[in-house]
Amino acid sequence: MRETMRLPTPIGLLLAPKAFLEAVAADAPSASSVFWRKLLWLALLPPLFAFVGAANFGWRLGAEVPLAIGTAQLAVISLCYFLALVAGFFGAALAGRWMAPTYGASAALGRHLALVAAVAAPLAVGSAAHLFPHVFLNMLVLIPALVWSLYRLYAGLPTALGTSPEQGMLMASSLIGFLLVAAVTLLGATVALWAAGIGPAMGI
Repeated sequence: MRETMRLPTPIGLLLAPKAFLEAVAADAPSASSVFWRKLLWLALLPPLFAFVGAANFGWRLGAEVPLAIGTAQLAVISLCYFLALVAGFFGAALAGRWMAPTYGASAALGRHLALVAAVAAPLAVGSAAHLFPHVFLNMLVLIPALVWSLYRLYAGLPTALGTSPEQGMLMASSLIGFLLVAAVTLLGATVALWAAGIGPAMGI
């Protein structure tokens, strides 16, 4: 397996995505290897940043007084954040694997997880904005990171999954549609649970 596949941190995915995806195409990694060496760290960064930022500064949601949450509640929220990211990574990879035959792409789970890792890297690194959890600052950082991730999805999918650029564009668009539906569903479920009293008591 090529050296690129042994990059231990999200920084390698951030700086050399093309080389990483070419290595994925040349020698498909196992799903477990991609998870333990790449996705686990990408999933840990945002909750860690959010925990540290909220514990030190509180969330600034536009009001004058920051929203403070207790340490125990922050730990629970951060854990749920981590689990949601892991579920999202695997959900996106499994959805891509299910779509793969339609677009003439590889159905190897390791390849799909590697593509997810390459696409998620800008958002994971951009989540450093959580260290100062102000809504405007986070939007200012994460929206460009999201655009960068979408570009990497369209540019990298044909290479990672071994399909044509035309088919890759259609498959990437289908994946984005799936992710949008999943995000709205998660948001709706979160609001419903909070309305039912299941969630941290934030004093508002």
